[in-house]
Amino acid sequence: MSRAISVGKNAMRHSYPNPMVGCVIVYKNKIISEGFTSSFGGPHAEANAINSLKDKTLLSKATLYVTLEPCAHYGNTPPCTNLIVAHKIPRVVIGVLDPNPKVSGKGIAHLEVSGSEVIVGVLSLACKWHHRRFLILQEKKRPYIILKWAQSADAFIAPPSKGRTPYWISSAISKQRTHQWRSQEHAILIGANTLLDDKPSLDVRLWQGLSPVPIYIDRDLSIAPLAPLFKKHTKIFCITSISSLPKKDNNAIVYLAIDFNMPIASQITNLLYKQNIMSLIVEGGTKTLAYFIDEGLWDEARVFKSSHVLKRGIEAPEISGKLQLTETMCSDVLEVLVPHFD
Repeated sequence: MSRAISVGKNAMRHSYPNPMVGCVIVYKNKIISEGFTSSFGGPHAEANAINSLKDKTLLSKATLYVTLEPCAHYGNTPPCTNLIVAHKIPRVVIGVLDPNPKVSGKGIAHLEVSGSEVIVGVLSLACKWHHRRFLILQEKKRPYIILKWAQSADAFIAPPSKGRTPYWISSAISKQRTHQWRSQEHAILIGANTLLDDKPSLDVRLWQGLSPVPIYIDRDLSIAPLAPLFKKHTKIFCITSISSLPKKDNNAIVYLAIDFNMPIASQITNLLYKQNIMSLIVEGGTKTLAYFIDEGLWDEARVFKSSHVLKRGIEAPEISGKLQLTETMCSDVLEVLVPHFD
């Protein structure tokens, strides 16, 4: 199962909106085949593992390990359980149940009725962590939310806005780590002030992979689409208060209207769920991060703490959570927090 989790990571970002499932097939205590979820519309992990095995006669004496319950419904591909049953795989080991109502125990039932021995819950915590984006999307009907910022030793997130040029508090290594994180998530959100002051690209130029879908807040549609991100991305979401569709200054921009007199973070996450956004990094600034902190809408907070001292500037957000990880990165310390109730 541990190997299946590792294999499943190959599907990160490419399988959206499907989960990044990993599967291995074992015969006489040896892995003889493995697979992960293809890009959306393609075969699932179980099908890729079964189809890549040359000698399929071994399947009737093998054990299939999979990180998530096999599907039992028709979508873009036939049910994985049909393929498992057709090859008479006698034993199926599952990491975690699929909460999707279309699956949710139906896969297990189909396998058991067809004569397969099914074992559920092997490395379940590790599988839940691996599938955390998909599970949050299914269970809470919102994207998996990661809050990220860097702060100085005296708890400022940036120098004063007036006359500021783009300024990096954290080290070059921390910056590269941030780009790695961007490559792993579906979308990225910033506020209007961050867009105006820092003019970010919100891409993964310091890493390999896909850039996240940029999202920015522009309540009154007062920001001209001149920042680098407007030239680099083919799809951008704008969160605004304007309910009628504005004139399109940029064909890449999709406008999503909310009521700024109501809780903002929950409205944003509801809209992004409807857009099939599975995960979201919130990169600032302080006001935008505070929307999510105040409403308790976050799953991880990744905070770089620098040794630099600013003495004045924009104060960093205040957050309370359970410290999950501490890592030293050059002159920075990375702290990863999760909510106390988790």
